[in-house]
Amino acid sequence: MKEGAAASASGDDGPPNRELYALLHLSPEASDEEIRKAYRQWAQVYHPDKYQAPQMKEIATENFQRICEAYEILSDEGKRQIYDIYGMEGLTSGLELGPKLNKAEEIKEELERLRRRKEQEKVSAHIQPSGSIMAHLSLPQFLDGRGIMRGMAMASEVHSQISKRNAIAIGGNLEVSGNSGGSAATVVLRHQISSVSSIEVMGSVGLRALVGVQITRNLTPHSTATMGMAMSLRDGTINLSNAWTRQLSETSNGNIQLVLGPESSVAVGWQKKEEKMSAAGEIKIGTSSFGASAHYTHRFSKKSHGRIAGRVGSSTLEIEVGGGRKISQFSTVRMLYSVGIRGIFWKFELHRGGQKLIIPILLSRHLNAVVATGAFAIPTSLYFVLKTFIVKPYYLKREKQKALENTEKTSAQVREARAAAEKAQHLLQNVANRKRSRQLETDGLVITKAVYGSQKALKKRDAAGEAKDELASQVLDVTLPLNFLVNDSGQLKLHEGVKKSGIMGFCDPCPGEPKQLLVEYTYQGEQYEVVVGDYEELLIPQAAHRI
Repeated sequence: MKEGAAASASGDDGPPNRELYALLHLSPEASDEEIRKAYRQWAQVYHPDKYQAPQMKEIATENFQRICEAYEILSDEGKRQIYDIYGMEGLTSGLELGPKLNKAEEIKEELERLRRRKEQEKVSAHIQPSGSIMAHLSLPQFLDGRGIMRGMAMASEVHSQISKRNAIAIGGNLEVSGNSGGSAATVVLRHQISSVSSIEVMGSVGLRALVGVQITRNLTPHSTATMGMAMSLRDGTINLSNAWTRQLSETSNGNIQLVLGPESSVAVGWQKKEEKMSAAGEIKIGTSSFGASAHYTHRFSKKSHGRIAGRVGSSTLEIEVGGGRKISQFSTVRMLYSVGIRGIFWKFELHRGGQKLIIPILLSRHLNAVVATGAFAIPTSLYFVLKTFIVKPYYLKREKQKALENTEKTSAQVREARAAAEKAQHLLQNVANRKRSRQLETDGLVITKAVYGSQKALKKRDAAGEAKDELASQVLDVTLPLNFLVNDSGQLKLHEGVKKSGIMGFCDPCPGEPKQLLVEYTYQGEQYEVVVGDYEELLIPQAAHRI
């Protein structure tokens, strides 16, 4: 479908594009009757038979086809479900629904099954490696002249999908501490018994010589149970384990784990993950020990986050604070600071794809207030100095360069989208002017100025009074289409969760950039102004917008 002509995909991070809903001026929760009504209204505006001039008829035909294609998808329950979950990519990639699937939950389950199957087929011939290196350093040991290295541990695993239902993982680890060390090798075979159950057989030699089997089954769409048995090849002891996981809400789940064996224990855990934060906690009680742990991570932006964690138990007492930053698409660095009965530590981490490098540095074996304060204050101050004077200027320069490259790359696409938007506005002009005149007569809602585009451009426009030439290209005048959308009651509503570039007469003037809509309007002799984000709801008039 050619919806990109008037509303080019921006590639912005955010909610899924709902451009078909924007095209028909509908909420994503619109009923079938509302979809039919919207289609009839827009079809009347853009029907080619209403225009005699060849140029106008051509413009009308192009936009009428877009309206028909949008209606064809949204009026079909199956296609609409696919579009809502996967967008146009889901429709163009060949996802189909069986004729016996009627309920929304059944459709979603089928879509998830199809998605998993396509992903498995895609990676069936690929090998996925992962690994970690942990280097334990000690400052007190270095000052005593015994070298800085306390020990090292390395682990590596290679996972391969050998068929649609079978996978194998081969891993090994090596650990050295002082004058002693050890190693282990592990093989795990996984077989997908059905769409809801799987079985794993594991064997390990070395430090942990054992064999085991584990069965996992999805009891319901929201709960999973896992049962396992492992036998040590050293002393013949057997461990039995049972775990239950339950989705508590869209963003959280809980789990219970029971282990029976030489070290029996029961653990209860909880995890929550949202766009801006994630948190988890666990309480574990065993025959010879107990413990509790929790952590909270807050995402300040798409690239940086902060973290605080705590652990308490029969053999540990520790609090950890720190943060991390994404330095590239696949790489993240993190620095953590911990204080506990084991001593005072710095920990540096580098995550790159499936690889991790972790370097814990022991600063002091004893809890000294001066050392603890300095160990926290010095790196924190150094971080903010580096961020302010080196890191931030570097990233601003790089982002500016990337923005220029993106503008050059998408210039042809934007020109085409602007041309399509201007054509659509041309057909809306007569009706929009009539609506505007009617609202003027009754002292109703009149959009005097509306600009959609780059968030940065709109801010600089407000500050300088007018946009600079390079910023003017990143915004679009949408006064006319908004006047067209004012209803007979003198109100205008743009729906939440719908990307505004898909609205008739709009386009995306700056793909990849965060966008806003600035609206100035008059109502009953008063002047109003409001700025909303790309996916935010707009409902006017409102007293809060009065200037």
